Amino acid sequence: MRAMIAHLAVLLIACALAVSACSPGVPAVDIGVQMTAAVQTAIAAIVETQAALTPAATSTPLATPTVPRTPPTLPPIFTNASLNPLDTPHAYIQDSCQYLRDKWTSTNSPPGTIVLVVMFHSIEKGEESSSDPKNVGGGDFKRVMNGLHDMGFQAISTSQLAGFLDANAKIPGRSVVLIQDDRHAAANYIDWFRPYWEQWQWPVINGWINALGGGDPVLAENVALDHEGWVDHQAHGVVHNIPMSDSSADEYLTGELQGSITNMQQYFSKTPIAIIWPGGGFGVRPVQFARKFGYRLGFTVNPRGPVMYNWVPLADQQDPSRPLSIAEGPVNDPRMVLPRYWPNQVLSNLDGIRVTGEQAAAYAEQNKALELDYYDIVCTATLGPIPQ
Repeated sequence: MRAMIAHLAVLLIACALAVSACSPGVPAVDIGVQMTAAVQTAIAAIVETQAALTPAATSTPLATPTVPRTPPTLPPIFTNASLNPLDTPHAYIQDSCQYLRDKWTSTNSPPGTIVLVVMFHSIEKGEESSSDPKNVGGGDFKRVMNGLHDMGFQAISTSQLAGFLDANAKIPGRSVVLIQDDRHAAANYIDWFRPYWEQWQWPVINGWINALGGGDPVLAENVALDHEGWVDHQAHGVVHNIPMSDSSADEYLTGELQGSITNMQQYFSKTPIAIIWPGGGFGVRPVQFARKFGYRLGFTVNPRGPVMYNWVPLADQQDPSRPLSIAEGPVNDPRMVLPRYWPNQVLSNLDGIRVTGEQAAAYAEQNKALELDYYDIVCTATLGPIPQ
């Protein structure tokens, strides 16, 4: 820049001298004044040019600080006054994000979907009612089945129940699981359960005793029913008549659980996913063994109530008024100690079960915005948005 100014100044001075020398008769001009004026004019021109070429400075906006969002506290588990005071709902999904994602995914079961599990032992033909509380008379059996249908229940299979309890897979909003315990001839299913399969496509689950292996006289007809798809045989032990417990030897637990799997793979060409606990006996170790061998569900004989996704009513301590019902809470695996109703308890509890589902749905809707807000803050970054 200084060199440009000096160069221009020299040129201007030379011009001024030349003009002065070539103009006789013109009054003398002060060369110093001319030089000063020329230099000032040159500097002004250069400064003006430089200003035109220099881009205007822009101001950088200050970054707005991000205020972290505080996730809300999730609501407590839904409770229902119809349960026995010592039977409390137990959750089993430990990951809150996964639970909320499965709960609110639009293609899954909506909140309030409820499942009732019913067990049958002997169905007494020709009897309206049975004098044995473990059994059910033919007349009462039909009333139970029709009462379930009239209340809007639909029967589901073992795999449907497992998918629902594990990940809230879609099932009917009021579902029932029908379990026929022990070995029975095909005529038992054809006489009692096939009419409901043909009318309403209701499957029945059988707790199959594997004691006789390939020598069982009713094996072939049961295998044929299983292959038809409407009788779903699951494990009910091998020795069977000695209930499993925490005092059982490892060899006995392995024989009852793995032995059932081996037998059913060989003769039924299937791997059972449910253990109907023989005699209703179970414990921490039997459940751990069952999980190790791949079982996904277990059924007791304790009528605690219906079940929902991530919601199983269990007892945490022994109830003196129900001494035969083993406390399931200490097992710490609700899906392996699912409650079942006896047939004579079904009709009197149906309306309360319906109300439980409706109240659970209302409770979920009441807390939906809060739960979705929690998911958005805590879970979206890792699991993505909830599928809609």
